[in-house]
Order: sequence, then C-alpha cells, then structure tokens
Amino acid sequence: MQTTTRAVTGQHQAPTPVTCEPAKSLYVELLVPRPSAAARERAGHYLADQLKTVSTLAADLPEDPEGLEAWVLANNARVGAQYRDYLAARKAGAPRRYFASKAQALYFLRGVAPTKLVDGAWLYGTLAHWDDLRYRAPIQIYLEELGDGLPDKNHVVLYRKLLARHGCEDLSQLSDDHYVQGAIQLALAYHADRYLPEVLGFNLGYEQLPLHLLITAYELNELGIDPYYFTLHVTVDNAGTGHARKALQAVHDALPTEGRAAFYRRVVQGYLLNDLGASTTSVIGSFDLEREVIEVLAEKSNVGRYVHSDYCRIGGRSVSDWLGDPAQIPDFLQVMQEQGWIRRHEDPANSRFWRLIQGERAEMFGVFTVYEQQLIHDWIAGDFVHSGAKYQAAAERVAVVPRREISFRARQRQQERLCPALEAEQGGAANASRAQSSDFDSEEAALEQRLASQPSRAAAMALLVEQLSPARHHSRAGLLATRLFVSLLG
Repeated sequence: MQTTTRAVTGQHQAPTPVTCEPAKSLYVELLVPRPSAAARERAGHYLADQLKTVSTLAADLPEDPEGLEAWVLANNARVGAQYRDYLAARKAGAPRRYFASKAQALYFLRGVAPTKLVDGAWLYGTLAHWDDLRYRAPIQIYLEELGDGLPDKNHVVLYRKLLARHGCEDLSQLSDDHYVQGAIQLALAYHADRYLPEVLGFNLGYEQLPLHLLITAYELNELGIDPYYFTLHVTVDNAGTGHARKALQAVHDALPTEGRAAFYRRVVQGYLLNDLGASTTSVIGSFDLEREVIEVLAEKSNVGRYVHSDYCRIGGRSVSDWLGDPAQIPDFLQVMQEQGWIRRHEDPANSRFWRLIQGERAEMFGVFTVYEQQLIHDWIAGDFVHSGAKYQAAAERVAVVPRREISFRARQRQQERLCPALEAEQGGAANASRAQSSDFDSEEAALEQRLASQPSRAAAMALLVEQLSPARHHSRAGLLATRLFVSLLG
C-alpha cells in the first residue's frame, strides 16, 4: 500500500541526518531486469545508512510483538473515526482538504509516482523461499500487489495507466527526495535475506490503512480522476483479511524462538524506514501553482525561443526575445496579464493565451501535455474555479470546473448507460487482438518454451521468480509469469 509512520502516528519525527547515496540514481540502477552486482552492493550500503538515519526515532509500535494485533485494530478504528469526521465536515460544506484544484491532484499523482511504480517491491526477495511456509504471508501479499498476474489488478499497471491518461509520465524534474521511498523498497527487494526483519517491519507499516488514502480516493473521484488504484488498496489492505492482517501474520511466522527480542527490534527499525523521504502529505503540501506554471514555461522556452516569428510582439518585445532567458518568464506572464492576453480569475476561454493552447484553431495545439495544460488552465482560472460561479467547460477544453464537477464514478455510469454494448465490443476486440500473433507476443512464447524445458518444479519456479522482479512483473511476460507462479505455488 502507501502509508508511512507519519500517517499512522500523525507526527513527523526529524531523523538524525546521515549522508546517503543519491536515491534517484540508485533507483534507476535497481529498476532494471538484472541489476548489476555493483548496484546491489550500493543498495546494501544505502539500506545500512538509512537504518542509521532512523536509529534515533521512536516508533509507536508496542514493546512486545504480542501487542501488534491490538495495535493494528486500534489504528484501523482511529483512522475510521477520523474519516467519518472528514465526511461529516464535507457534508456540512467544508472544502476539499487536499486538492484545491485538479492541477494539484495531478501534481500529487506525479510526485508520488516513483514510489507507486515499485509498489510491493520490498517483498520481492521473499519469493525465493516459496517452498518455506514461514514466507507464505509476505509472498501472498507480493503476488496480490501484482494482481496475481491480471493486468487490471496489477498495481503498477494501474498506476502507469493513470499517469498516461493525464500526461504525467515525465518524472525527470522530481527531486531526489521523491525517490527515497522507492530506493528503499528496491534495496530491500535485493537484500531480503540479509534484512528479513527490516523487510517485515517495513511491510507492517506500509500495509496499515492511512487516513490520507481514504481522503485521496474521495477527492480524486470528485475531480473526475479515476480513484480505482487507491480504492483497491482500501479493500485489499483491510485489517480483517487483507494485507494489514497478512503483514501481522508475516511477523509472527518469522519470529524465532531464540533471539526473539533482537529480531523484533530490527522489525521496528524496518517499520521506521516508512518515515523517510517524501510522503503523500508532504508532496501535496509542496504544491505551488504559479511556480509550477513558471517551470513549465521555462522548460518549453528551450525550444520555443527558436520557433516564434517576430510578427507578434508583447510589451514591445518579440516572444522569442522573452523566451531567450527562462528567468524572464515571471515578467513575461505579468506583461501578458497587463496587455490582456491572460485574464486571471476568469473563465480561461476569455484569455487569448489559453485559446492558443486549446480551441478549434489553437496554434499551440500539442505543445503542452494534458498535465501542463491543467496547470496553466487552473492558474488562469484562479479564484474563478472556486467561486461557485456557473461554469461549464467546453468539451475540447481541459476538464477543470468548480467543486461540483461530475465525479469520475458518475461519469462512468453515464458512459455505461450511453454505450451498453461497449464492454462486449471491447471484449471482442481484445479476443481478436490475442488471436493475431505479433512481435509483442514473442517474449511470452519464449517464456513458455523455456518453462517447458525446465527439469523440475524448483527450476521452473526459479525461472518465474526472475520474471516477477520489480522491473518485469508488469510486462506481458511478467503478468503471464505471475499467473504461472500462482498456479505452481498452489
């Protein structure tokens, strides 16, 4: 799932700084089909450094592992009560707590992407012990994070589609802090044998139900964004039969008879690793709409300064001149407002600059991604989006409207009523696609051939484990391998 100790305790403890390797570069080196020996070694050092970082923190876990079940249930009840309070406040007219605009929601989806794109990775190393019943609970959690090989349930597949749908795939501008959690999870993936207590402790913290997950799903739906990735975690991680319960079972199954106290202390340290790096709430809180718009235009200026003619002049200067120095972008935006190109706090359709981006004859069509358009749209709209004025976005414009925008689920129901045969048509198209062999099928066919030639079940499972790595499991071959692994696991 995606909680952190901060979400469980409601407080953030400042860890003692420890100099660690940059998270982003390590993340990139580990998120490949076969990480190099050097990358794995650096991952081990990275984990050791991060554990030093949390060594001074206090956890809210019980002192004795026998108290963990009560702790899980108490946390679940507390979050449930807080969510009921949130819903009551919203019903009474309170504004959204997290997302003032759709642009902020998309900023959040993009900001937490490095973590979501390795969802479950920390448990990958347990697969090698598939024939040891003590590992059954964490293995089941990992396989369920992978959707048991079904693409519409695989968490990484779902998140990749969500990013693509809203033009948020470009993560190049994210800071190193955004990659800390992902780097920790990948490092745990390749050092599970050495850090098993820490893996299980991290998993215990990550699988608890956080308040931010419930609120995020609610508000994304309000803004017309599919919340399924988040609602799926609410159900699959439940404390009764879901991952929260399995995470608890995993700790109890692994606790040794001798050295129990030392093992549990390491579980606690692993739990505290959840508290490092950017979190859901810190990403949301770092949003500054005008800063994001300026950064987008500054990035576009690298190309835009070469393609504008001198015909159009703003503030007595050509557009190319304005774009020649990214530091001028704030002044450029101010001049466009002064000369009427941008009419802040009005329907963006009233702004000539916006009509260049979206409209029947938009000269800048295709220049900005869906996400970038949303940023610009919401910045121009400003207070107008939240004013409660009657505002209907035209079909060709970005779908940002006031708080009462039709929810994602309501829109989905409308589409189903309008197109009752859509599901059948999609199913038929999918069957036709599968019937036609192509280069995209070659990897799956090769996997099946290799699997058939394995001399034993153990050899077959070892082959499949390779395909279930964090970098592979969401591919078509990886999804097939997951289904086969589940079948052979029994």
